[in-house]
Amino acid sequence: MSIVLVQAQVVVALSSQEVENIGREITVRIVDSQNPIVSGSGVLIKHSGNTYTILTAYHVVKDSSKYEIITPDQKSNQVKSVKRLSGADLAVVEFNSSNNYKIAKIGNSDKATASTTVYVAGFPVQRGAIPNPTLFFNKGQVQANGAAQGDGYNIIYDNDTLGGMSGGPVLNEQGEVVAIHGRADEQTINELSQTKIVTGLGITIYSALRQLSAVGVDVGVRPPDVVAAAPKADDFFITAKEKEKNRDYEGAIADVNQAIKLNPNYAEAYKLRGRIRSFSLRDGQGAISDFNQAIKINPKDAEAYVLKGLALPFVVNADKTPGRNQFIKDIQEQIADFSQAIKVNPNYVNAYLARGSKYYLLANLPEFRNTPLASEHAKAAIADYTQIIKINPDDPLGYKIRADALNNFGDWKGAVADYNQLLKFNPNAGDNYGLRGFARWKLGDKKGALEDLNQALKINPKDRFLYGFRADIRALLGDKQGAITDYKQAIKQRSSSVVIFLPIEFPSDLDYVNAILKINPNDPEAYKIAGQTRLQQGKYKEAITDFDKVLTINPNDAEAYAGRGASRYKLGDKQGALADLTQAIKINPNHGEAYINRGGIRAELGDTKGGLEDLNQALKINPQDATAYNNRGAARYFSGDKQGAIEDFSQAIGINPNNANAYKNRGNIRAESGDKNGGIQDLQKAAELFQRQGNNESYKKTLELILKYQ
Repeated sequence: MSIVLVQAQVVVALSSQEVENIGREITVRIVDSQNPIVSGSGVLIKHSGNTYTILTAYHVVKDSSKYEIITPDQKSNQVKSVKRLSGADLAVVEFNSSNNYKIAKIGNSDKATASTTVYVAGFPVQRGAIPNPTLFFNKGQVQANGAAQGDGYNIIYDNDTLGGMSGGPVLNEQGEVVAIHGRADEQTINELSQTKIVTGLGITIYSALRQLSAVGVDVGVRPPDVVAAAPKADDFFITAKEKEKNRDYEGAIADVNQAIKLNPNYAEAYKLRGRIRSFSLRDGQGAISDFNQAIKINPKDAEAYVLKGLALPFVVNADKTPGRNQFIKDIQEQIADFSQAIKVNPNYVNAYLARGSKYYLLANLPEFRNTPLASEHAKAAIADYTQIIKINPDDPLGYKIRADALNNFGDWKGAVADYNQLLKFNPNAGDNYGLRGFARWKLGDKKGALEDLNQALKINPKDRFLYGFRADIRALLGDKQGAITDYKQAIKQRSSSVVIFLPIEFPSDLDYVNAILKINPNDPEAYKIAGQTRLQQGKYKEAITDFDKVLTINPNDAEAYAGRGASRYKLGDKQGALADLTQAIKINPNHGEAYINRGGIRAELGDTKGGLEDLNQALKINPQDATAYNNRGAARYFSGDKQGAIEDFSQAIGINPNNANAYKNRGNIRAESGDKNGGIQDLQKAAELFQRQGNNESYKKTLELILKYQ
């Protein structure tokens, strides 16, 4: 027979240490035996004979892996069975053991309401900072406990949690289990400061118990029967969070309004509405009002002060004086809010992150550069980042932002020390090798810098900046050929992202070309790259000069003839362009781009037959060249073959759906041929693409065509 839970009339809160001791006795680690870095947590809820039953999150054990249970005495036990609970991210796991382990005491999860204290226990996954995970135990408060949403989650709390803690117990102040931790919901609210709001999502123990009987598990406790009731404030808060996640901001605010109506002292609801107003809807004044109300309800809420400070830039106030003075004044006001957050909670990492980022910004402002104030702000930023490391010495975040700041402020030795620590956390972080290399170079250790850049490029072989930086060092060390090779590789990686976080100007292709020519003034490849770059920039005369230099050094360079031909065409010299393109084809009969350009010019000059021959040849060389189809479509149009032209433009669009010219050409012909609706649709698509690509001239001309056919 099940026993109905009866709550004691007098409830005495235990100390945090006492609750932690209980958590250590009832929490287990669940590990994939074939991949130990894949792990989760669970809580012991039943013991019958030699069989122990664990309650955990289903996603911890959902894969068909061989799981092991690591019990509080560090014994390893094979999993006997796994059963999922219907409609929720919950599972029960069984294992056999003759040892005696403590079983969790079930608490009244209905009493775990907003602002009550809870603790989350669990084992973080293995990582650089935590090679041998021990129990992580953290205190926080419930934000809402209400109706279940996705995966059955129905309780939200502000405890900090780490990956691997999923499935661990959420305990009340009596050391009783009131929920099972599911996952962390992380929201970045400020990229510059890397400030994040992290909330925990779980499933209350009563919700879990109602599902356990369905899989034949009786833990001796029966939750109260569910009584239908009108939605309460917590219910609206939870649905508002779900709507915010789905970017239904107006719907989320409507639900928060209902929550506040039902509970006017619901501080978390004011904070949620303030966050949505400021960071999603850019209503800074409304957000500040909400955060002030949350602070009025709870003056010791550090998060509310941080959120208020971060919302300040979104405030539009007629009394504000526009300009740099107001900008600096706003930053100082933000710092005051973040300092207040630190005053009420000296261990609140987000406050140090936010304040440190503002000091960092002030230190780099032109107004303060090379003044004592810049030095003061720099020291303040470093002090805040150092405090983050003191609070969380096993978290790489503090080391990372301090290392980058030290690099920026010129403390190369300090930066190297922090990057050394970061590479202990993660030996495969290519950006940290690159940044340490930069600091080593500044310290005069060119060989050490080169070693770091070699390692960084093994990890990030497409990083443009790293190639250029390594080329500079190779040149200084006398490796001229290696430097040239790296400069050319840097040029090749035009579209790669740069990972370096330093206030430096990144070299352009022409900067790299000049560096090559400084080493070797007769490098035809460098002049050719310069010509191609200037051709793309619309500097056609300069491009011709560059291609001339290539051809002086190497008279048989087909690329140089093709580039000079394209430049001549742009300057209106069509005959000169034809001569250069013909020479390019003579040297390289498979030069598809030369055929495309020559074919287009021939057709434009009235030689549609010759133009089509060239374009057909280009498509033999590369049947997937959208430009060739586009140009052949134009040639067919000039010859009177409108249907063939439409087919070619359609082929070009099929290969490259962003080919604005093909849409424009096809739309023009369709409209001319009587299909005005189809033509206008194509022209509208072309206009949209031209606008997105920043081609304003073509955009305007396409709009004129649309007006013509409407």
